[in-house]
Amino acid sequence: MLARMPAPPERRPTPSPASAAPRERPTWNEYFMTIARQVATRSTCLRRQVGAVLVRDKRLLATGYNGAPRGLKHCAEVGCLRERMQVPSGERHELCRGLHAEMNALLQAAEHGIRIEGADLYSTDQPCSLCAKMLINVGVRTVFIGGTYPDGLAADLLAEAGVEVVRLPAPGR
Repeated sequence: MLARMPAPPERRPTPSPASAAPRERPTWNEYFMTIARQVATRSTCLRRQVGAVLVRDKRLLATGYNGAPRGLKHCAEVGCLRERMQVPSGERHELCRGLHAEMNALLQAAEHGIRIEGADLYSTDQPCSLCAKMLINVGVRTVFIGGTYPDGLAADLLAEAGVEVVRLPAPGR
């Protein structure tokens, strides 16, 4: 004897496109920065969650977030070396277990053989000077940032190299 299946829940009709309220599509900059913010949610850094997205011709090339290298314990598991050593943000980048989001995006592109020259970077924060030098060398043309980072040298290097830096407004502004 077959068991009687319960009736499916009542479904509400979805409005047809003609009757649907018009919605505002995000600009390309909003779209890619939203993706960078979502990528940042994968960060394993205890101090700052950063996401980066490399884009060329409105196509997503690679993403990256800050965190420990592949196969190593995350800072959430072993603690923050920079906190223990009281290293201020923006200084002594080598004293960290993690890679920066921009570095991881570039490494992901390299691992998959993706050309970056002429791409744009969307990052939730301004790149540091180490990342800025890498972005310059691979030929990134514009860096869109959602926040600042206390590294004046990075801004100087990007400007000297002719890489445009554009600060995008926070969501909802």
